[in-house]
Amino acid sequence: MNTPNFVILYVDSPERSGAFYGALLGRQPVEASPTFVLFVLDGGFKLGLWSRHTVEPAAAAAGGGAELVFALDTSYAVDAAHQGWTERGLNILQAPTDMDFGRTFVALDPDNHRLRVYWLNEAGQ
Repeated sequence: MNTPNFVILYVDSPERSGAFYGALLGRQPVEASPTFVLFVLDGGFKLGLWSRHTVEPAAAAAGGGAELVFALDTSYAVDAAHQGWTERGLNILQAPTDMDFGRTFVALDPDNHRLRVYWLNEAGQ
């Protein structure tokens, strides 16, 4: 089977969410319309933002049922990302915490999709 390379988040306003993710990811979308915004990330991974009001078939769930995950190289980078995201006004659901797999925190995007940042410690490898 092929490896997935594309995730779509259903959002209330693709324009608002596109601006949010553009700032978060430090890049512009490769496609933007009133109902859909597409980012192509490093390695070719794609992030789509589709209006939950126009997706067909209609989506049954809203944000919060899954996580978009960002891996960092050190526990210090996790803390620095937390500080930066806090200063930018992101809603922080979980402050930096040491868990069995490493250090992590969770923020929310404008549609309450969970954004997890983590560093994997030796025990988690």
